[in-house]
Order: sequence, then structure tokens, then C-alpha cells
Amino acid sequence: MSEPSERGETALSYTADEMMTVTAARALRDGMTCFVGIGRPSEAANLARATHAPNLVLIYESGTIGAKPGALPLSIGDGILAETADSVVSVPEIFNYWLQPGRIDVGFLGAAQLDKSGNINTTVIGPDYADPRVRLPGAGGAPEIAAACREVIVVIKQSRRAFVDHVDFVTSVGFGDGPGSRQRLGLTGAGPRRIITDLGVLEPDPDTCEFVLTGTYPGVSVADIKGRTGWDLQVGRDLSELPSPSPAELAALRGLIATMPAAVAGGAPPAAGAPAEGAVR
Repeated sequence: MSEPSERGETALSYTADEMMTVTAARALRDGMTCFVGIGRPSEAANLARATHAPNLVLIYESGTIGAKPGALPLSIGDGILAETADSVVSVPEIFNYWLQPGRIDVGFLGAAQLDKSGNINTTVIGPDYADPRVRLPGAGGAPEIAAACREVIVVIKQSRRAFVDHVDFVTSVGFGDGPGSRQRLGLTGAGPRRIITDLGVLEPDPDTCEFVLTGTYPGVSVADIKGRTGWDLQVGRDLSELPSPSPAELAALRGLIATMPAAVAGGAPPAAGAPAEGAVR
């Protein structure tokens, strides 16, 4: 993707993945407590802390509270998290004292399948649990994050295979079967508030709890997004085009990615303002 300048020149070039990560980072506010996973959620949270949210409190499942890594961690057990944390507690304490009572503002989740009500499947693909087409890694701590964080942000690449009308298995509850479902199940968190993809942003309709399109990325059409959604995606009344990454955001993100081993990061990222590999023009 690229953003034209006022004179029609290409001022900036970036990938869809970078746009997705920057959008996820912008969703985090300064002073929040954030339950972070490895991969894109960690990239987004650390980008937010490096730019507009220096007081963001990062909490990793391994028990580190207030981690301030100078490089992206390779896993939740990476020593850089404990070395830079305000405190390190046990995993049961993270879940029993911090997560379950609702002390964490926002949690990031991914998904193999996601449906129009924000329910997440990371367990099996196929109708038969005992004999699935694909057996996935499973739940981990995701069900409790989905249940108890004050809000949840899902970060996932958009495709008809991933965005389905109904998930094959509900690993982590979004809005269940619709309005009132979370309350009936006794879930204390507000549930998923945003789905951030490589094409745009979806948010739940306040009346139906069905996710609708509320934001598109520059150069991405509504038709493109609908074509990569497995349900009849509705468009929100206040649909807007989201701003491209700024030079400062791209520089900070690419600096973070550069701290990763090349085999993990996929090679060194380009300098800010340079054409990125795979960029859509």
C-alpha cells in the first residue's frame, strides 16, 4: 500500500501487515493494562508503548507485569520480559488475581476461525470433534481472556476460510448466540470490541451484536472486504477510511521487527519511507 502526497508522488509505502499492526497499536490507550500474546499482539502493544502510550502496562501470560522489553520477545518465557518487568508472579496469580476479577483492561486474541458474533475457534476444523479435518493447538488462556478482560481485540487476517457464518467449535466466546448470551453465561468482560484485519476494522452492532464493517484501509474497497467474508457483512452507518501509518509509526515498528532474528522476522525490514517487500501500490 502507498499513500500519495499532495503532488501525486508516493510519499510512503507499507504492507497490509504493517497497516494491521499500526491499527491495533492505535487501539491501545496510555495507562491501560494489556494482556499480550506473542506475535502481532506483542508487536502492536510494544509499538503503542514506543509511540503514543508510554505508560501502557504489558502483562504476559508467563507472569510478567509491566514488562518493558527493548526488543520483541521470542516467547512468553523470553528472559527480556522478566528482566524488564515491574513484577513477576506465578501463572495462577496472573489468571486468578489479575485476569478473572477484571483487573485487565484489554486482551489481544487471534483465531483460526471467527464468526459474525465474534466467537473464536482454535480447537478443530470440521464438524466432528473426534475426527476433524484439522486439529488446532487449542485454547491456552484464550477462553479466560475472552471471558474476563474488560474488552477484547481480535487480530486476524481476513479470508472466507477464517471468517465464517458459524465456527466449527467455540473455543472462546464472543457474543455467543447474540444479545444477552454473555450475561446468561456469567461472563464478566464486555467481549470483543474490535476485529482488526489486514483489510479494515469490524465492530459489533449495539443491537444485534453482529460484527459490521466500520473502517477500511486506504486503497481497500468495501467489495474487497465483503468478498473475503463468509457471512453477509453489513456496513456500519459511520464507515470511515482509516489513516495510513505515519513515518514515525513505521520507523518504530520496523525498528522493533529488526530486533528479531531474521528467521523469525522474515528478513530485515526496509527503512521507513522505502518500498516494503510485498507492498501493494
